[in-house]
This record gives sequence, structure tokens and C-alpha cells, in this order.
Amino acid sequence: MATLFSLADVSKHNTKSDLWLVIHNNVYDITQFIQEHPGGEEVLLDEAGKDATEAFEDIGHSDEAREYYLSKYLIGELDEASRIPEKTYTSIRAGELPEEKKGGSFLKVLLPALLVAGAIAYKFVLEQKH
Repeated sequence: MATLFSLADVSKHNTKSDLWLVIHNNVYDITQFIQEHPGGEEVLLDEAGKDATEAFEDIGHSDEAREYYLSKYLIGELDEASRIPEKTYTSIRAGELPEEKKGGSFLKVLLPALLVAGAIAYKFVLEQKH
């Protein structure tokens, strides 16, 4: 059985020399990792003692970060009272870009067509006056 911590327990570990955080309701002691973190220590200190799930998912971590590093620093789970309902995240892995939505807007076609038609009509009206 995993060691259980409350969010209040985690919040006490919020310094560079004692840094815990929560990702997906799991508790991690990343004190030893802070110097190695490729994104720098500032981003970790911003999330110290808190639930960092959203920040972790927003940044786009590699599979290595997700599998190796998280398991290496796992110390327990949040207790039932502290658990945060899981959201669905569209994860972006390091080096990937989000997919652009396909399909064009009607205005992307209509506006240039109206400009061309207006220019032709204007030229036609000017030629009629001369």
C-alpha cells in the first residue's frame, strides 16, 4: 500500500531544499532533481508544495520525464480527502507542436472575392465615365 499524504502535508515542502509536488494525485519529492531540471529551478519552485498537474501537462514533457523521472521521485499518493478530480489533458510531448484545426473559414474565401469584384466594378464604372 502506498504512503498517503494530505495536500496540507505536501504544502509544507515548498522550498528549494525540501520540494514536493503533486502530479495526477501522486506525491513526488523532487528536491534532488531541482538542479537537473532542464526547465530551470524557477518553474519547480513556482509549483512547490502544490498540485502541479496542469503545469506539468501544459509544458509538454518527454516520455522519459513521464516514465523514468516521475517513478524515480514518487513517494506516495494524496489521501482521499485531498484528491483532485482528474481532468482529461491533451498532452503535447516535447518536440511536438499542436495540430492545427483543418477546414477553412467562409470569410477566408468570401472576403478576397468581394475585394476583387469591387476592384473590377470600380474600374468598370470609371471606364464608363470616360
